[in-house]
This record gives sequence, structure tokens and C-alpha cells, in this order.
Amino acid sequence: MVPRYTRPEMAAIWAPENRYRIWFEIEALAAEGMALVGEIPAEAARTIRERGAPMLAAMGPADVERIDAIERETRHDVIAFLTWLAEGIGPDSRFVHLGMTSSDVLDTCLAVQMTQATDLLIADVDAVLAALKKQAFAHKHTLTIGRSHGIHAEPTSFGLKIAGHYAEFARNRARLVAARAEIATCAISGAVGTYAHLDTRVEDYVAEKLGLAAEPVSTQVIPRDRHAAWFAALGVVASGVERLATEVRHLQRSEVREAEEFFHAGQKGSSAMPHKRNPVLSENLTGLARIVRAAVVPALENVALWHERDISHSSVERVFAPDASLALDFALMRLAGMMEKLLVYPERMAANLESLGGVVHSGEVLLALARAGILREDAYRIVQRNAMETWTKLGTPGGRSFRENLDADPEIAGRVAPAVLDAAMESRAHLRSLDALYTRVFGETGE
Repeated sequence: MVPRYTRPEMAAIWAPENRYRIWFEIEALAAEGMALVGEIPAEAARTIRERGAPMLAAMGPADVERIDAIERETRHDVIAFLTWLAEGIGPDSRFVHLGMTSSDVLDTCLAVQMTQATDLLIADVDAVLAALKKQAFAHKHTLTIGRSHGIHAEPTSFGLKIAGHYAEFARNRARLVAARAEIATCAISGAVGTYAHLDTRVEDYVAEKLGLAAEPVSTQVIPRDRHAAWFAALGVVASGVERLATEVRHLQRSEVREAEEFFHAGQKGSSAMPHKRNPVLSENLTGLARIVRAAVVPALENVALWHERDISHSSVERVFAPDASLALDFALMRLAGMMEKLLVYPERMAANLESLGGVVHSGEVLLALARAGILREDAYRIVQRNAMETWTKLGTPGGRSFRENLDADPEIAGRVAPAVLDAAMESRAHLRSLDALYTRVFGETGE
């Protein structure tokens, strides 16, 4: 990812220094495990740890370049690292990587990095949830118009709209927790996963120390269905980001203006038009979501490797594991900040709610007529006729509101009391179940 969309905490997870430190930890733990089962001298395992740990702790750009230089000759990244490590460890380096294969290091390291990345993403989602809960409770009783197909439907609460997104991100958090468990696996099983040169207890030891589970059958690699599930979870979270960003973009349109992104002092919206206040954050979030989802299909295609392994998955993961997690990390933190500072305009919402002359109450009027004894088919015809009369003529000479058209309709007069129509056209009646819904989502009403 480009620096513009990269936060240092996530970037550090995918930095070469972190990768090499994890590689060393895997190798050192494997040596300790081998010593415990009597496969190498205990003194050798101590030497590997005592001499290698300071090297990795002090690792800097010069060390990374040294490893890169070795790789340019060996054309093998793990061998290049082991060669560099041996230079500092000395003769006991012969016990490093004993009986292991490169994938034992690479796949276990990737699992550690992906769990580290997921922990950050879960914290990011928590920040989004906090911002959404704040807005949901602040606007629990703020009336607004609900839309279907982009068209006015019935009244709702702006807080309830936000509560729906909160519920989605709560599910997304659970998805990330499940994806973390899915990917948190360790493989120290040798060339084709038969443990021919290793004791299975070595893998168990390394897995426990790293907070991972031992992969039941790793062939030579950890099966990529796990990775595909992780990328898919990120893709679903990204879609949740885009859904909320799209809502903000629509609400900020000039014709709607019910909510908008915070506009900072000194911020400029356009180089040519000084009046512009554009939804740049939510538009950016839409683009970042596309980047994250772009990783999902290649990750699914990585599942089908040849026999015990090939490396067709490798290039995909080297690009997409950092890029997808970096993009989603940045997007989630941007989303949390955007929703924390979201500007909400209840007066504009109220004006839009009534802008079509009351036709948004047609559903309640339909029910009122049916309860008054009019057949539903007839009631629908009557209500639609008056709604369309309002829709097409409101604002023109002679145009009347929905209620005025209903009052003038001979099929309604005398059959439905004015008080019944009043009740049917009361917007706040649509909020009668708010407490129950808030309890479902938040476990509390906030009252």
C-alpha cells in the first residue's frame, strides 16, 4: 500500500524486520522443542536463542539489505535468512532448521502476522462500534424518512438507521474473531508434512509458545482454505464499510443534506468552486473497500494447490495479505473518525419527511381504511389514487396535500373519522418499537 493509506501499527506487522524476528522465534522454539525431546543438545538450543535474539533485536536496514544480498545469490529467502543467522550463531547453527522445510517457517510466520493484523482490525472495529453507538443513542428519536429504491418510503429514526449498521459491525467483529481462530495454525511437519525428520511434539511446543494450534494435516503447507476464509472475512467487513459510506454519501447530496462529513477549518472542497463540501472521506472508503475485496477471489483460487504444495499462492499472499489488511485498517479508523464527527441535521430530515405532502403515510392510511371495514383491494385503490394526485400536483396551482385529498375523497368521507386519519399520519407512531429494537442491538434502551 502507498503511505497515504498506511498506518504505522499495521505496516510494522508486515515489515521485513518483524517477519525475520518471527522467523527466528520459530527456529529458536523449534530448536528448544527438539532439545526437549532429545533430538539436539540442550546447550545448542540455548546458544541459538542467546546469540540469535540480540541479532534480531538490533536488526536494522543494513541487516535486511545483507539478507537481500544473500537472496540475490541463493534465490531463496529462507536460506538467505538462515545464512545470515548462521554468521552470528556460529557452529551450533547446524542445529537450526533441522529436519524442517521452508514452509514450516513461512506458513507459521504468516499465521502469526495474520493474527497480529486481525487483532488490530478487531480493535479498529471496536472504535467504529463506539462511534456508531454514540450516534445511535444521540439520534434515537430523530425522525427521518426511510427510503427504498432511493425513494421516500415511511418514517423511521436516524438512530435506528445507525443501529442497523452497529449490528452489522458487531457481526463483522465476530467474523474477524472467527477468522483469527481459523488462521492461527502452526506447521512444523517437514518436507511433505509426514514428520519424517521431526517429532510431532516439536510442532506442539512451537504452536503453544506462539499461541497457535497445530495444523492437523499440513502436507507441506497449511491448507489455504484457512487463508481464503480470512480474506473473505476482510472482504465482508469492507463491504460493511462501503454500505455505511454509501449511506453518508447519499445523505450529503445537495438535494438531501440530512447529514454530512465534518468539514475542517481551512479545508477546501474544490480548486475551482469555493462553495463545495464534498463527501471525500466516504468516497475514499468506497474505493478502499474495493481494494480489500479484490483479494478475495485470488485467495479462493489459492486453495487449489498441486499435490502437497506449489508456490502459486505465494505471490498472491505477499501482495494481498499486507495490502488488504493495511487498506482495511486505514478504512476502519477513517470510518470511526468520520462517524464520530458526523454532522446531523434533524431540521432538514423533518423537512424532507414532509416534502411530498404526507404521501409517506399511505401505508398507515391503507391500514386505517381496512380497519374501518373497507376491503383491502378497495382501500389500496383509494389510497393510491389520492397519493398519486398529491405526488403529481403538489406545488402546482390547485395542488393539495395528501390529507387534503383524502378529506375530499367521497369514498372516505363518513367512513373514516378525522381522528383516525390524524393518528395514521403521525410520524412518531413509527417509533413505537424503538426500545425493543435497541434492546436487541445494544442490550439497553438508553433511556
